[in-house]
This record gives sequence, C-alpha cells and structure tokens, in this order.
Amino acid sequence: MRVVRPFERLRVDGGATNNDWLMQFQADILGVPVERPDMVETTALGAAGLAGLAAGVWQDADGFLATRHFTRFSPRMNRADAARLAAGWQRAVGAAIAWARDSREGT
Repeated sequence: MRVVRPFERLRVDGGATNNDWLMQFQADILGVPVERPDMVETTALGAAGLAGLAAGVWQDADGFLATRHFTRFSPRMNRADAARLAAGWQRAVGAAIAWARDSREGT
C-alpha cells in the first residue's frame, strides 16, 4: 500500500518561475503556497554556496541557507474553481497523450 502524504508548500526554481501569473496559478490549483527563491537559477547558486563553504565564507550549510529569500504565492482561488480548472487540465493532458499515441501509430 502506498501512503501519500500531503505537502505544506511547493518550492520552485528555474526560468519559468519568473512568471508571477504561473506561480499564482500553481498555488491556486494545488491549494498550497508556492515559494520562489529570489535567485531562481539554483544550480548556479548551489555551486556558489559550495564554493563559499569551502572558502570559509559561511561556517556551515545553515549559514549559507540563511541568506536565501523567497517570494511566497498563497492560494487565493476557491477550491471548487480550482477543481474545475484542474479537471480541464487533466482532460487536455489526456487528449494530448491520445494525440501523440495516435501520431506514433500512424492513425
């Protein structure tokens, strides 16, 4: 039996997270806050953090992590509207999968 544990927030990174509308929409659909770091290119930030730790800029990982700041997008949409939009998304994904499958099979 698989146990699914609800999550309290979603932390995001990467270029698409610069879109405030998309981040708010994710928070609304998921019903949990979405947190975007001020520095969204976290791969580069992680490398810089490791270099800083090695060079003694920070004493430990907690010191480095304390320098990070997040923009928080809290859910604002009512759950009924969010469920309706999520169902539409699921239908769209199903249609895209069916289309891709049919295209591969030549039908």
